[in-house]
Amino acid sequence: MNASSLQAVAINERARLLRFLVARGAGEEAEDLFQELWQRAGKPPAQPVADPLSYLFRAADNLMCDMRRSQISRARRQHDWHEAVFAQNEDSLSERALIARQRLEAVERVLDGLGPRVSQAFRRYRLEEQSQATIARDLGVSLSSVEKDLQKAYRALADLKHRFDSE
Repeated sequence: MNASSLQAVAINERARLLRFLVARGAGEEAEDLFQELWQRAGKPPAQPVADPLSYLFRAADNLMCDMRRSQISRARRQHDWHEAVFAQNEDSLSERALIARQRLEAVERVLDGLGPRVSQAFRRYRLEEQSQATIARDLGVSLSSVEKDLQKAYRALADLKHRFDSE
């Protein structure tokens, strides 16, 4: 039997072959698999085909096996990729969190080292968003003193940032 005869049998038995593919689990892919089966039937077989319908059903079964292997392989690759990416992300997230904690502790040490008034003025101005006038009034100092305290804190933190950047 030649290739065009196999294609003719595939077209004539299309409904049965599609039902077979769906029953084997092809689902929505049955039409695509039938198309692939029809294309394979268009190539001349290596040996003569005694029963073309059996040959086509066997070829359809082989296509299903290939599809399952492909799905399993794809799922395994996706799982491995997912594991690799999230393991790296978890490691880098915990590493970044550790670095951030260490840097925050360094910032707090620098601010505390500048004295309680400078530290308090900086925290109230930058973190609590209080006005410099309010801070000066509450601390019992001039507005100029608060400005100088903030400048002192900014210089110290800029130096610290420069050290972080050079690491």
